[in-house]
Amino acid sequence: MIRIRSLFTFITLCFILACSSTKNQFSKKDVQRSQKLVGLNFDKKYIDTLYPYLQRNKEGFDSLRKYTLNANTIPAVQFNPLPLNFIPRAHKGFPDWEIPADVALPAKEADLAFFTIPELASLIKNKKISSVKLTQFFIDRLKKYNPILQCTITITEEMALKQAKLLDEELAAGLYRGILHGIPYGVKDLMAVEGYRTTWGAAPYRDQEINMTATVVKKLQAAGGVLAAKLVSGSLARGDVWFNGKTKNPWDTDQGASGSSAGSGSATSAGLVPFALGTETLGSITSPSTRNGITGLRPTYGRVSRHGVMSLSWSMDKVGPMARSAEDCAIVYSVITGKDSLDAMTMDFPDGFDPTRNYRDLKVAYLKKDIEKDSSLSKANVEKAIKTFIEMGIDLHEVELPKDIPYSSFDVILRAEAGAFFDDLVRSKNVDKMVEQDQRSRANSLRQARFIPAVEYLQANRHRQILIEKMQTIMKNFDVLISPSFGNRQLIITNLTGHPAIAIPTGLDKEKHPTSITLVGNLYDEASILLLAKAFQDQTTFDKMHPEGYTD
Repeated sequence: MIRIRSLFTFITLCFILACSSTKNQFSKKDVQRSQKLVGLNFDKKYIDTLYPYLQRNKEGFDSLRKYTLNANTIPAVQFNPLPLNFIPRAHKGFPDWEIPADVALPAKEADLAFFTIPELASLIKNKKISSVKLTQFFIDRLKKYNPILQCTITITEEMALKQAKLLDEELAAGLYRGILHGIPYGVKDLMAVEGYRTTWGAAPYRDQEINMTATVVKKLQAAGGVLAAKLVSGSLARGDVWFNGKTKNPWDTDQGASGSSAGSGSATSAGLVPFALGTETLGSITSPSTRNGITGLRPTYGRVSRHGVMSLSWSMDKVGPMARSAEDCAIVYSVITGKDSLDAMTMDFPDGFDPTRNYRDLKVAYLKKDIEKDSSLSKANVEKAIKTFIEMGIDLHEVELPKDIPYSSFDVILRAEAGAFFDDLVRSKNVDKMVEQDQRSRANSLRQARFIPAVEYLQANRHRQILIEKMQTIMKNFDVLISPSFGNRQLIITNLTGHPAIAIPTGLDKEKHPTSITLVGNLYDEASILLLAKAFQDQTTFDKMHPEGYTD
């Protein structure tokens, strides 16, 4: 995943820094001089910006060396999330989705914006509304509210209406493709769609067209979905700032939508699309799903093809649905999952979802200490959610996340892989065109990635393998692990190990902002977390909440 040339330059730079002015210190002049040996020439202002970051990097590298590694621990270079002797759980496939027969058009047309997929499917299948009319309805909403929310990069109106017309004609002829037939949706603008820009949310790529269509988009199109919009990705999959502004949270437009699947979260929450696809590397489905009060499923690493999707980290990127409910996520997931010959990381393991299974049979653990230590505004709602699970008849078992792992060093994996993918962007200095240029920006992260030694990247992956085994020791005894969505190490652990997770809304905090809880599943067992999430939502109404001011 890292080129030989890059490995050599990383090692060379590491040696130079080690031999600099003192044993444990290096100066800005050292950085300025050493970059010439690796073919770089950053302006002084960027050296000033990244210097504190390099100092923090060194602290992370030092922490790695405090842990002893067994000589047999191998790095996960071409990442495989499977623990040793792993046996995937059996699944029987996906159900014939139930489409209710008695759904009526709402008296107020704007209320259509918050219908679920099965409800919209009922209207389409029973010809109470055409796909063309439904598609135009959502396109009009995208046009109306995008100036407020800044969640959409491209409305694919021409293609969408053409697809909708074809699907109406097929239905009239007796051909029904399934529950997504004629239903509009959006995708994060990391996913290529032939004939349209794929900007990755970043100024250097704002006019980029990729002559292909991502596998996930093709699958949704084949199932009858109608692509209505390419939604905002934070710049190169970071945050909610893109080249034309900052995507807003419809619950509070003074607040960003969080990132980097910001557009997917904001547009779905505001009812501008019934569902959307997002991507996650280190929280980019979980975070905007929480911030915007919707449900977001992050499948197991390798469950869903990333062909035609921008890479940030080859060994961490995942594609998943963001929707109103767990059931909606399950429906979309059933379409986009599966082995893809164009993505070598996809796996062909048993898959499925059984909504008829008794959720009380699930073995469920929870992170009691993490919940008790939570000091955020979401704590009260998390505690209420735990009480609800108990009232539902779930027997909860207390567990803790793996310890004695150098967590502070793991971000070198993401940053080194991102640095390799965007090597040309950095070397061409087009990275200087990105909107954000501060220490926490993607631009600065890509620049400093050039200073990550190859040895430390490999050492971090060896520790990652240990983390995989430790997580398996915990998860093998349970079907679901309940965790706070934030404030602990769950996000970094499960994104490194590849475990599936679903973030479900738990209400509003005292500031009237949405909160969530996360359910983590075993590798390649999305079925269990979807089942428990659906059962929770059947007992509560949090998934039916939506922000005010979007049904005018």
